[in-house]
Amino acid sequence: MAKPDLSEFVAAKIADGHVGVDDVINLRRFVYADMAVSLEEGAALFRLNNAGLSYAATWYELFPEAIADILVNQVRPEGYVSEENADWLIGQITADGHVCSRTELDAVLFVLEKAREAPERLEHFALKCVADAVISGKGATRAGNELKPGVVSDGEVEILRRVLYAGAGCGGIAISRAEAEILFDLNDATVEAENAASWSELFSKAIANHLMAMSGFTPPPREIALAREDWLSQPGGYEGGLGGFFRKMISGGVSGIRDAYADKTDPFAARGAVMETEITLNEVVTEDEAGWLVDRIGRDGVLHENEKALLRFIRDESPNIHPALRPLLDKAV
Repeated sequence: MAKPDLSEFVAAKIADGHVGVDDVINLRRFVYADMAVSLEEGAALFRLNNAGLSYAATWYELFPEAIADILVNQVRPEGYVSEENADWLIGQITADGHVCSRTELDAVLFVLEKAREAPERLEHFALKCVADAVISGKGATRAGNELKPGVVSDGEVEILRRVLYAGAGCGGIAISRAEAEILFDLNDATVEAENAASWSELFSKAIANHLMAMSGFTPPPREIALAREDWLSQPGGYEGGLGGFFRKMISGGVSGIRDAYADKTDPFAARGAVMETEITLNEVVTEDEAGWLVDRIGRDGVLHENEKALLRFIRDESPNIHPALRPLLDKAV
């Protein structure tokens, strides 16, 4: 049986100016009549979303669900987002020239969270959308709350955390250089704002996670590294948080690394044997790391409190620091 004409229904709803609960039920019937969602139907849903109508709450459930079905559940091989489909999704979001909306961001996150593998640029796109929304005060929101321009609130931190979590599905266990750059840009743009304390915590964890990867060994998985608990300083777990974890690894050489991961109570126990073969010890902040940090921290000419905290952490935990970092470390009091 042929599907009903979704385009005609969408055009009628746009003219009507409202998408009600019954309309969402009908849309679901239109879209899933043959148990499949096409790119053309996805484009029709984007047209409806971009029309700026009033929507029933159930619309915000249907839209990301349908887009994820198109790009993740109904492709072959299932669960793998192709380069072409990632381009299609980004193109649909940017086609109207407006900032990424709540439903569009949710659609990207649904795709990233459900996918086994997705192009990294899709996750970078989502992270940049959130950062831009924080700076401008327009775009992705939660529960109808308006963003205050230039301020990172607890709600925005949780969205950022969700995007970074989802990035593990792009094949990246560690925070990448591109992600670290976006987070630094956001930190620079909000330096004088009364940001949530959770932003400082997430920023420090994410950059530390990136530096761990740069140092040549496998960092904690994102769900551990970016968890709400303060693993940078908590007394349990790694015998003094992340600092204790680094100290144990550095002081004991390769055997220290093994011991750091071997605690039966820590979340890496099941992966210990695999990680032991992956990890290469690097006790120093290297020239490449130092050069990137000096350039990144000095880019706006201001040494921010979050950056000072990061530098103090490096000073306290690294046994051999590259000379290029010394002038910045002297200022991180």
